[in-house]
Amino acid sequence: MLIDAGVDPVVRVSDVDEDAVAATVDPSSGPGAVVTALAEAKARVVADRVAAEDPDIAEDCVVIGCDSMLFHDGELTGKPHTAAAATAQWHRLRGRSAELLTGHSVLRMTAGVVVGTASASTSTTVRFADIDDATVTAYVATGEPLEVAGAFTLDGRGGWFVDGIDGDHSAVIGIGLSVVRGLFARLGVAVADVWDSAAPDVQQ
Repeated sequence: MLIDAGVDPVVRVSDVDEDAVAATVDPSSGPGAVVTALAEAKARVVADRVAAEDPDIAEDCVVIGCDSMLFHDGELTGKPHTAAAATAQWHRLRGRSAELLTGHSVLRMTAGVVVGTASASTSTTVRFADIDDATVTAYVATGEPLEVAGAFTLDGRGGWFVDGIDGDHSAVIGIGLSVVRGLFARLGVAVADVWDSAAPDVQQ
């Protein structure tokens, strides 16, 4: 998503214990608070790692952390991890709608120090197709839904089984560009500041 949007990101996996972080969030805060807390935890871990291991990058950069979960029937679900869990998820979702919540956290780093933070979450309604058992089984067998929030993708095989969305498609894929643009603005960062200057101009 970022590469297509003109950014050449340095990717770092946070390895945050998502269940442990989620358990610290007050349930009364609402489901959006959970994905935001997860995004913040991921961004903070990566910022600390970059400061320690990549001082040249940490001299002047932004760190973006994101996390998504599906909210359906009053329950938040993340990655199913197993075929049985993914199958059960699709049996609950097919022919229905759910909210894909995506938390975003942006940290502004200067001289290896975090000098600003901004966070927000967004919600997108996803309308799932009413697919039959054989199609669910075939999709789960690909392995694609096992390690993605909500057991589906919009930009992969799962896209065949999404009838539509109401909201930001980029947030469903993993990072809401409009949300991040707003967070950048709160930190005094212009979108053009992070564009890859080496990328070729698009010619019509």
